Amino acid sequence: MSLHLHDTATRSVRPFIPLEPGKASIYVCGATVQGPPHVGHVRCGVAFDVLVRWLQAGGMQVTLCRNVTDIDDKIIAKGIEQGRPWWAVATEYEHAFADAYDTLGCLRPTVEPRATGHIPAIVALIDRLIESGHAYASGGDVYFSVTSFDRYGQLSGQRLADMQSAADVGPDSAKRDPRDFALWKGAKPGEPAWDTPWGPGRPGWHIECSAMATEFLGPEFDIHGGGLDLVFPHHENEIAQSQAAGDGFARYWLHNAWVTTSGEKMSKSLGNSLLVTEVVKRVRPIELRWYLASPHYRSMVEFSPESLAESAAGYRRLESFVTRAGELVGDVAPAAAVPPAFAAAMDDDLNVPAAVAVAHEAVTGGNQALAAGDSAAVAHALADVRAMLGVLGVDPLAEPWAGSGASRGAGAAAAERTAMDAIIGDLLRMRAEARAAKDFATADAIRDSLAAAGIVVEDTARGPRWQLADSR
Repeated sequence: MSLHLHDTATRSVRPFIPLEPGKASIYVCGATVQGPPHVGHVRCGVAFDVLVRWLQAGGMQVTLCRNVTDIDDKIIAKGIEQGRPWWAVATEYEHAFADAYDTLGCLRPTVEPRATGHIPAIVALIDRLIESGHAYASGGDVYFSVTSFDRYGQLSGQRLADMQSAADVGPDSAKRDPRDFALWKGAKPGEPAWDTPWGPGRPGWHIECSAMATEFLGPEFDIHGGGLDLVFPHHENEIAQSQAAGDGFARYWLHNAWVTTSGEKMSKSLGNSLLVTEVVKRVRPIELRWYLASPHYRSMVEFSPESLAESAAGYRRLESFVTRAGELVGDVAPAAAVPPAFAAAMDDDLNVPAAVAVAHEAVTGGNQALAAGDSAAVAHALADVRAMLGVLGVDPLAEPWAGSGASRGAGAAAAERTAMDAIIGDLLRMRAEARAAKDFATADAIRDSLAAAGIVVEDTARGPRWQLADSR
């Protein structure tokens, strides 16, 4: 089975046929850097990171362009509120987003352009739209005429006749039609501005993505992705302005669902955001990634401490097998190809839940081989499991997790594990000495005290090993 993806534009699962064989071009709408990233923000990064990894696992060369919106009404307002330049606010939070993606093991994009770095390309695209009759200048602003594009509403399935006025319509609006949207915003006192043929100002939100996508990926490219909340108006407007200018633009549209709390989309405005920097104090970064990656990317994720803990425990069962198998058979590289059932699941619109089930089946077989002391079978299972976890970006023996302490919640957690190893190791040696002296009461008492603390001791041919009770 070849890769099939759910295309929002056609509302169907379509076979993925790239423009150029062996290559995939992807544009993902990145952050508007007006504040620090919460869990809802980074789900998009994780979802499309899995897509990139799966394409690469199939031997494809992937070009990923993920933009940064570094000029916006809210960024300007926050700068005024904090008494800082708007660009200082944008830079601080751009770095925060980059740190969050790194923390969760997301591969770096091929290119990550900023809106303010591509003003000439934006101005050139607007000029093409004016010349073709799809846009007009009015009072220092430039607007896209939605009635000039007969396919407006094709992505979201909305009818133009049923659409409400755009949010920026007021009594002094210079629009010809209240549904038209801004391509260029005329300068206001104290705001940043760039000179254009229509006067000084700054770009609208939608035009920047059209300009940057075509600048780096060409007038037509394979996949455009982003969160479900961007379908309308952002992505609808991108299609309209790009295709009205004569560009084919994206051939597939993919959208990940939200992370919700109490049934509502996680957002700062609802006051229910959970910052990535805070969540990774409670679970390891690799476990947070697993929590976001293991559901289907088009499924809503209802965030709660309980569901996060349950997901983390499930991941630790997989991780525990990798650790135990490595102790028996040593360093085993990931298999060159994932099991066919895993591949079939991933090719079915990135059906990660079904793929995860295949990984758990492999671990079950691997554990049976461990119990039987079958080293060859253990090594085979370990190679398969590592390959599957690698596609999902959670192989504990691969970068960025291996040997860095990142998979254990950064340096502090790694230090805790080292300290626990030392303390529990001393207790296990005391237990071994008691057993050698046939003092079974003392040996059992040590084991019981460790069990009461949530630590399970397993006697193996290589000696006792320990693990936390919920990681089995």
